[in-house]
Amino acid sequence: MNETAIVALATFFATIGPLDIAAMFAALTAHQSAEQRRSMAVRGTLIGGGILLTFALVGETLLASLGISLAALRAAGGILLLLIAIDMVFARHSGGTSTTDEEEQEAITKDDISVFPLATPLIAGPGAMGAAILLMVNQEGDLVKQGIILASLLAILLVTLVSLLLASKIQRWLGVTGMHVITRVMGVLLAALAVQFMFDGIAQSGLMGG
Repeated sequence: MNETAIVALATFFATIGPLDIAAMFAALTAHQSAEQRRSMAVRGTLIGGGILLTFALVGETLLASLGISLAALRAAGGILLLLIAIDMVFARHSGGTSTTDEEEQEAITKDDISVFPLATPLIAGPGAMGAAILLMVNQEGDLVKQGIILASLLAILLVTLVSLLLASKIQRWLGVTGMHVITRVMGVLLAALAVQFMFDGIAQSGLMGG
């Protein structure tokens, strides 16, 4: 159970990226009042969290209706997470865990960024959605472990909310170098987990069977 919690916490921390979101939030809300920033942080976290919880709870049903096997999900999810991990290790930005350049330019012109780009794609991005489904389906039939995964998701969402509320302070404390170091470490861990998901998916598919 402890292993399930550690894997879930590390995966959600890496794919949601509370520190990266806080840095982006601080930049996009520099002209807003403290009350407006607080309101957007709470609303954005609630909406993003709702999206991720929905994907975690109904993702398996959705996949079944589309005829997607667990082996395919593990392999595809592993590839997606590996691509995100590579970007994290090299401190590059992609649409997997952050906004694209076009999305960032659009966000600059918005007064309220709680839904876009905060809730999605910053908090509930493709990487986090895929991770939520993959982790839950991986523990299919074990309600206790699935409960641990959901609790881990809520814990990282709480960390994200605190990071948003303290965004400007965190940016000053860690600086760009400090945030990149943390991102790179989490990227290495996520890469290892992604490869394991890919191995599990290939093994389950029977493609490597003798």
